[in-house]
Amino acid sequence: MLTAVVFIIFVALVFDFINGFHDAANSIATVVSTRVLTPLQAVVWAAFFNFVAAFGFGVSVARTVGKGVVEASVVDQWVILAGLLGAIVWDLITWYWGLPTSSSHALIGGFVGAALVKAGPGALVTSGLVKIGAFMILAPLIGLVVGFAMMVLTVRTFRRETPGRVDKVFRRGQLLSAAAYSLGHGTNDAQKTMGIIAILLFSTGHLGPEFYVPFWVVLAAHAAISLGTLSGGWRIVKTMGMRITKLRPIGGFCAETAGAVTLIGTALGGIPVSTTHTISGSIMGVGAIQRLSAVRWGVAGRIVWAWIMTVPASALVAAVAWLLIRVLVA
Repeated sequence: MLTAVVFIIFVALVFDFINGFHDAANSIATVVSTRVLTPLQAVVWAAFFNFVAAFGFGVSVARTVGKGVVEASVVDQWVILAGLLGAIVWDLITWYWGLPTSSSHALIGGFVGAALVKAGPGALVTSGLVKIGAFMILAPLIGLVVGFAMMVLTVRTFRRETPGRVDKVFRRGQLLSAAAYSLGHGTNDAQKTMGIIAILLFSTGHLGPEFYVPFWVVLAAHAAISLGTLSGGWRIVKTMGMRITKLRPIGGFCAETAGAVTLIGTALGGIPVSTTHTISGSIMGVGAIQRLSAVRWGVAGRIVWAWIMTVPASALVAAVAWLLIRVLVA
């Protein structure tokens, strides 16, 4: 069993790496599209703050994922492995298509799909899934509203300044907002992998009688997502930073800050939200202040359809994976 547990922890960290790779665009798209940093500088900046997030925001999201999605009595190493495989496959498919879908929701969908095929609907923690489902809708809306409000306030504050002066101020400001967003991204997304590894250790008797998240798991998850971010995700950068709306430094600053506020707030509240959905909503909110036509709603609609498909698609892949695993290990 120990060999299987070690292998599944490795698979979980591979998912975390792919999460960072897939979601690198979320952290760097705005700062790259406004040309404040080069792509290489941006991924190093984002990866550093992804890792630093390990030391300041707790593990509330990890607890929610570990104990608030699937009943602990149903979870075993094969459910977790199948869930991870469902998430990884969907992440790779959407990366290839250049779609900024949610790795977080792929993981939740995979976990749910594997549990459903093993034990039916009674395996699910309804209250936790309702909370997660509500914030699938609320997170991008919060990002949109906060991004729009920040843009309005910032434009009014700097309305007497010259465009050159405004660009100069917010090119510097984007370094701070990009760092803040990467902190939020790191703490929210790395904690989902922590929750999966912790429930694996708990369900196999390696944590003792009480569920908790060991610090080595915290460090490993943040290291994996940081390395993934370092490797970039250039297909999705183009969609996030350039196709939704055209941004200037002031808009990039407002979008990143709105995303950071939303992500850090939900992380502290133990709510696993999608960093992808959040920054997409923030960018749309910033773009909409110019005029509604400034947002390329066709691209936005394509992204929304990918969002809708993420949970059922990853759940289906995970269910198939669980059935195959059961045949192989029977």
